[in-house]
Amino acid sequence: MYYRNHIYSMTTKFMNRSVQAHPFHLVEASPWPIAVSFSLLVVTLSGVMTFQGYSNGLFLLTLGFISLVSTMTLWFKDISREGTFQGHHTFAVQKGLSLGFVLFVISEVFFFISIFWAFFHSSLAPTVELGAHWPPAGIEALNP
Repeated sequence: MYYRNHIYSMTTKFMNRSVQAHPFHLVEASPWPIAVSFSLLVVTLSGVMTFQGYSNGLFLLTLGFISLVSTMTLWFKDISREGTFQGHHTFAVQKGLSLGFVLFVISEVFFFISIFWAFFHSSLAPTVELGAHWPPAGIEALNP
């Protein structure tokens, strides 16, 4: 009987802990990513409808932008609340967010470098498949 009570008391102590065992913030389920996705879908489709001249396209585009801005505002409010009032953004979390942002910027820089590298490589050393000259046959270059 002592063993069973001891296990029960250890389990309740473990479940009622208010201090987490690690310095990282594990995010909870949030409705905002799917809401922003639907808002972006509405903005994209209504933008295409507006460009093609469909009726009510501009109204839907405005509605999409309003829903996008409102969901982003609510999502950012939740992130600010987690970091300030709830204290989930410890030093380790802030360091991880900063490192993630830096890695994102570096990946974008390399992505655009690769696009320009491919363009300059194909224009300065055109292959046989391109007709060995730039621009390829059938494509007129823009007059600068």
